[in-house]
Amino acid sequence: MKLKVCGMKYAENIKLIAELGPDFMGFIFYNNSKRYINKHNIPTINKNIKKVGVFVDPEIEYINKMVNKHKLDFIQLHGNETPKFISKIKDIKIIKAFAVDANFNFNVLKNYLSCDYFLFDTAGNLPGGNGISFDWNILSNYKINKQFFLSGGIGIKSLKNLKIFLNSVVSKNCVAVDINSQFEIDYGIKDFQLIKNFINEL
Repeated sequence: MKLKVCGMKYAENIKLIAELGPDFMGFIFYNNSKRYINKHNIPTINKNIKKVGVFVDPEIEYINKMVNKHKLDFIQLHGNETPKFISKIKDIKIIKAFAVDANFNFNVLKNYLSCDYFLFDTAGNLPGGNGISFDWNILSNYKINKQFFLSGGIGIKSLKNLKIFLNSVVSKNCVAVDINSQFEIDYGIKDFQLIKNFINEL
């Protein structure tokens, strides 16, 4: 199971967490987020760690600028981006995030099959980083054969239920776990030891 550590912001903390070797690190390019990377530069990290830029209803020009500036490997679209909008994005791998609750209509995903991965997050007040998990059993309604990231309030306390989920048939297309707020000392600053413990237990 791959791991994505999202909401990274400060250079020294980024380099520290990179020592743990997560598969992906997420950097938020959304100015309403407290984890907005803004003018902070992403330091050089192991090239095996894929850099994911997280955007919410961005302009194409802004995506291209940030991809080129920070040498991003993926973009994660966490807003209401349409299939038409996504079709205009070229030469970058795309993770499309969806906020899931009991009323989520999985049929809408059929319009986004051009994306490389889906990401299922908790429906909340913010586009990600709410620190709340959703009922993963809802994903039994997911019938599309496309790999996805599991996100939304995952923390140390989630490990028991997470292991049960990952051993279930419902998780057959789950390729990565996405962690963020439950591993923070403060916004954008991740706890090295806590993440290390999580990796060892997972």
